[in-house]
Amino acid sequence: MAPKTVSFTTFNLYNLNEPGLPVYSDTGGWTQVEYDLKIAWTARMLQEMRADVIGFQEVWHAASIDAALKASGLDASHVALVPEGHAGQMIVCGAAVDRSILVGEPRWIAFFPEEFILKSRGDDPQAGDVEVNIRRFSRPVLHFQIKPHSKAPVVSVYVCHFKSKGPTAIFREPWYVKATHQPHTEAIGGALSTIRRTAEAMALRMMVTKEMKGTDTPVVVLGDCNDGQHSNTLNIMTGQPRFLTALSEGGGDTDLYTAQTLQQYRSQTDVYYTHIFNDTRESLDHILISQEFYDNSKKRIWAFDGLTIANDHLNEDAHKETGSGDHGVVRARFKYMPAKAILS
Repeated sequence: MAPKTVSFTTFNLYNLNEPGLPVYSDTGGWTQVEYDLKIAWTARMLQEMRADVIGFQEVWHAASIDAALKASGLDASHVALVPEGHAGQMIVCGAAVDRSILVGEPRWIAFFPEEFILKSRGDDPQAGDVEVNIRRFSRPVLHFQIKPHSKAPVVSVYVCHFKSKGPTAIFREPWYVKATHQPHTEAIGGALSTIRRTAEAMALRMMVTKEMKGTDTPVVVLGDCNDGQHSNTLNIMTGQPRFLTALSEGGGDTDLYTAQTLQQYRSQTDVYYTHIFNDTRESLDHILISQEFYDNSKKRIWAFDGLTIANDHLNEDAHKETGSGDHGVVRARFKYMPAKAILS
């Protein structure tokens, strides 16, 4: 019998690398004790979420993913998607997918689409020229396909990790003059990070739009977007669709809908947060779904069946001591329930 539900999780692994290998400027990386704690905690999260599709960010080493899956028991049902030979040399997005629904081979996308361009002379006489020369993602985007139901079409899944809000370091730049620029390093660095994150959102948006437009291809984006639900980053990614429509009469050909908003419509309060910085709770980790997963869409195939967040660990900052991550883990589940227009 075909499965009645399909579930998706987005999970930032907080620099999961093998012990003793460098992590950024930390040349010693995780100790064996710290690594063992990270694997144990990661395994508990995987067991708790039990999702069919798990999108990972901050994947450093294939062996670490294999270890976490084995410790969780999911290695019997899920296959790890990590680039061949990935052994601590760079950071990528990865996944663990129920092998019974995986279709074809995964691919990692490092470069923006050829048609990507961010250049303008301004749309009014007072606006100055703008030109952004970014051609690749900070973290390669993972793309793969699944077929979770025999009567439903193949679903296209993307896993992304956009540039963080943290200010970009500028003191090594050839133009940097300490006396001039040091007082403004936070502002300049923050602006650079925002520009890069915006460009990455636009590039991925172009990719998913090309896949969705006029095709009725279901699309899911799992990501640490490093920005909030109503940020410009998410507005670019989603197309800012209309949510409050009559049952089975809405939907947009290239729109993406946030699982966070779908959950909020079913809750009396908004308690969604996946990251804490300076005591500010915000949602950086998102599950975005096309109209085929949106309840009120006339082209609905899958109906929203709830969202779960594991985020209690964010209330303590002792991640090394506990093995925990610095982001919440988000799962959304959908049940097979095509709209009448689809069935007729």
